[in-house]
Formats: sequence, C-alpha cells, structure tokens
Amino acid sequence: MSDEKNLKDNLDDMLGDAKDGAKKAADKASELADEAKEKASEFADEAKETMNDFSDSAKEAFGGANGENKKLLAGILAILLGSFGVHKFILGYNKEGAILLGFSLVMYLLSCLAVGLLFVWIPGVIGLVEGIIYLTKSDEEFYNTYQVGRKPWF
Repeated sequence: MSDEKNLKDNLDDMLGDAKDGAKKAADKASELADEAKEKASEFADEAKETMNDFSDSAKEAFGGANGENKKLLAGILAILLGSFGVHKFILGYNKEGAILLGFSLVMYLLSCLAVGLLFVWIPGVIGLVEGIIYLTKSDEEFYNTYQVGRKPWF
C-alpha cells in the first residue's frame, strides 16, 4: 500500500509541476504575444509612414506639382506596357485603351495558331512610338495636346 501511496504522491507532485510549468509557459506566451502585438503595431505605423512618403514622392514625380500633367507616367507606361494600352487608360482615353488591350489579347490568343504572330507586335510598336513622343514633348505641349486637346492617337 505504501508503494501505491508513494506512486500517488509522485504523480501528484508531477501533476503539480506540470501545472506550474504550463502556467509559466502560458504567462511567457502571453508576454511574447503582447510584445509581438506592440512590434507589429510599430511596424504597421512605420509601413504607413513609408507608404505615404513614397506616395507623395510618386505623385510629385509622375503627376507634376499640381497632379495634372501625367507626361512621365504615361511615357514610361507606354514604352513598358504600351501593347496593353495602360498609358491610354492613365490619360483617360478608355475607348482607345480598350482597343489596344483587346487587339493585343486577340493577337496573343491567335498566335497559338500562327496567325497572330504576324500582327502581335503592332500594339507594342504603337506604345513604343507613343511613349517616345510623350517623353520628347515639353510639359506644356504634352499637357495641351493630350490632356486639354484630347488627341487620342500619336
């Protein structure tokens, strides 16, 4: 019987130790969770500040001081993504942008049949030429031609 009592006492001691260990682990986990929340909050605040700084810089660089002249943004996008008409959408020419995008997508699909390979390069060349034209014009000339005058092509 004394062996059973010793075994029971040992088990009770082990259970008590396990409870104490679990409580300490829970306390430590709670501390770590609080610390992680604080660090995440600090990181989020820093990320917001960085994003706002980047956004302000991008607006200044791509939109001009008053945000009306989109020459640099439209020119770069015309050269890089001109075949998809992204520069047209930026300038507000939605119909022309949709035409370039639709033509490109159809030609990419038809290129599987080799028919599109003859024409798939056309929207890219249009974008490249328009991008070069946009970037070589003065700011005033670009603004008057493409934003005030609403000249949709070349």
